[in-house]
Amino acid sequence: MMKFDLGAITRFLKNKNNLLLLVAMLIIIFGGFLVYTNVNFGKYLSFMGMSPEAVANKSIEYLNKNILTGTTTASLVKFGTENGLVKITIKIGANQFDSYATKDGKMFFPEAFKLDEITNTAPTADNSQPTATAKTCEDVKKSDKPILEAYVVSACPFGLQMQRVLADIVKSQPSAALSIKVMYMGAITGGKITAMHGDAEAQENLKQICIRDEQNSKYWNYVSCYMQKGDTAGCLASTGVDQAKLNTCISDPGKGLAYAQKDFDLNTKYNVTGSPTLVLAGEQVSEFDFGGRTSEGVKSLLCCGFNTKPGFCSAKLNTASAASSFSLTYAADASANAGSNAANCAPATPQ
Repeated sequence: MMKFDLGAITRFLKNKNNLLLLVAMLIIIFGGFLVYTNVNFGKYLSFMGMSPEAVANKSIEYLNKNILTGTTTASLVKFGTENGLVKITIKIGANQFDSYATKDGKMFFPEAFKLDEITNTAPTADNSQPTATAKTCEDVKKSDKPILEAYVVSACPFGLQMQRVLADIVKSQPSAALSIKVMYMGAITGGKITAMHGDAEAQENLKQICIRDEQNSKYWNYVSCYMQKGDTAGCLASTGVDQAKLNTCISDPGKGLAYAQKDFDLNTKYNVTGSPTLVLAGEQVSEFDFGGRTSEGVKSLLCCGFNTKPGFCSAKLNTASAASSFSLTYAADASANAGSNAANCAPATPQ
């Protein structure tokens, strides 16, 4: 058995030169270990997880490269951790959103819902493909004057995409406006309008509802402006909305909230749970059965609801998929809009 001479070791360590030599040897050994393991160092970092800041920046980069289009970009407001996830506060235009990502930076959730706070009074998800009954033109319920209702919320990227399609149809074929109506999702709680993405979205929904019902000739011009950059104040001014009348509508519960409640009652009647959801002649229908979120596809769906098709049905409209979220242009480039028809803002379920 090996025996240690503690006295010799003590005398060795008391010698300053010997101690410096020992430290130098340890540094060399440790340095060699780092060189040896360098090829696997990334694996160890991955195992340990990315920093919340790195995850947040990666999520912003993903949004800007793959979801947002035109000149509108997402910016990082703040980040932190919550319920085992990285919480990321994002600003797009004038609106802020709380999003989440896993700590390894591999999964990103544009929004998450706190399950213990969900009630039955308001829709709870942005859903790109509602449950629909019609699959072909023959399946669509016919009438003399059908109305295509599009249920959206103003901050949902896919709701904006649908509004962009409808605005393009109306711009190209103004007579189609008589057969199209944008409706809004939400609830009224304690005398206040609410929405799935928070108060900023709820207030924008209310403004759009008031413009739709009291200044209808300004509605399509306003939303066409708003969907570019989310500039509410600038768009109200540039489109000539009577702001005094708008403010009265917003502040008078017998006007703005009453108009909104009619929309919300229809949310319940038609079982609307996602933005956007299309309802034609009282039945949910899917634009994806008729060409997707393109002007031509949605026009074709609407025209299937007529007993006798009007003149605009013979017009050939835009077949490009509309850009989602805020965008200065109608269509996104192929890489930015790839898969947008199948994307959704499904909630994360924190573990």
